[in-house]
Formats: sequence, structure tokens, C-alpha cells
Amino acid sequence: MMNVLRNLDFGRLFELVLSVVPVLICITVHEYCHGLTALKLGDTTAKDMGRLSLNPLKHFDLIGVVMMTLVGFGWAKPVPVDMNRFKNPKRGMAITAFAGPGSNIVLACVFLFLYGFFYRPFYDGTLGYYILFMLMRTASLSISFAVFNIIPIPPLDGSKVLFSLISDRAYYNLMRYERYGMILLMVIVFTDAINRPLAMAVSSVFDKLYIFTQWGFYLGSQIF
Repeated sequence: MMNVLRNLDFGRLFELVLSVVPVLICITVHEYCHGLTALKLGDTTAKDMGRLSLNPLKHFDLIGVVMMTLVGFGWAKPVPVDMNRFKNPKRGMAITAFAGPGSNIVLACVFLFLYGFFYRPFYDGTLGYYILFMLMRTASLSISFAVFNIIPIPPLDGSKVLFSLISDRAYYNLMRYERYGMILLMVIVFTDAINRPLAMAVSSVFDKLYIFTQWGFYLGSQIF
């Protein structure tokens, strides 16, 4: 038992525990923006069911949060949307679906900027290290969450955007099989069939957004 404890990387373990907070931030913003966009387009379902909330517990899915904490890809408890309440159901659903990943990209830009801005005052010291870790972890997980959700497999957001381009009859037929998409998605994730291309896509997006870190660092350098 003592040997096991000695071999544990407690620093890595602590970072995993800390990662739960960035995960909750990412899923909360994502799902809230789904509900808010749906409300703006005429669907009050999320609001009526108490899901138009910034309370992370409202959007918490245990398996999805664990997956996102450990491997960087996961999911939240989906906000309910009634597309029939939209004036243009397919278009409204596509916009509502896109709002989730879109909000995560904006969130990533904000946290990358904050990372650069606070780098000088926080880079030296244990507390500063963990503050910077939390900022960067939130940014990177937010990008991962956005990229993962644009995969065009139901029930992920990408499927709703893609399916909005097909005929109404085909759209509603495909939506009937949405629950089976989650099974396919789980198989793909757990067999590592999609992990490498996802990692490459996340890395590419991160590289393009890193300019916000540079802007933050420049501004922080003028102040600190």
C-alpha cells in the first residue's frame, strides 16, 4: 500500500481534481447558451423546465463530466428544446445548436486572454501556477468541448446544424433515430477511433486562438 502511495503523482492528481471546475464552467456556459438562444427564438422549454440557469448542477452528467476531466472530451445533460416552437424549426434548431460550440469558442478566447494578461504576476509561485493552470485548462477544455460537439453524430450539435441542410422529411426521419446516435458515439470514443483526429482539430483551433494569449500578455506587460 505504501509503495502505491509513493508512486502516485499527487501533483497530477491535484490537477485532475482542479480540472472539474473548468469542466463545469465549459458545460454550464454551453448549455445555458443553448437555452438562451432557444428562448430568443421563441422556445421557452428550457426556461419553463428550470434549465435556463448558470447553476452547473442543472447541466451535470456524471459520465460526461468524468470523460471530459480525464480525456478532454465529454458531454453535459442536454438542455431541452422544442423546435416546433420556432418560426422556422430547422433553422431555429441549427442556430440553437450552434450557440453551444460557439459560446465555448468565445469562452476559450476570454480565458486565453486572461492567461496571457496574468502570466507575469502569477508565473512565479505555487498559487500563481495553479491559477494559470485553471485559466489555461478552462480555455483548452472549452475548445475540446466545442470541437467534440460539432461532430455530425446525433445528439451532438453538429448533427443538428448539418441536418438543417436536408429536406424536412429526411430531417424528421433522422431525428427519430437520435437516441441511437449516443450509442454509436460511445462506441467511437471508447474504441479510440476518433480521438486522434479530434486531438488534431483541437490543436489546430488552439493554435489559431493563441493570439488572444499574446494580446493579453502584451496588455498585462504594460500594467504589471
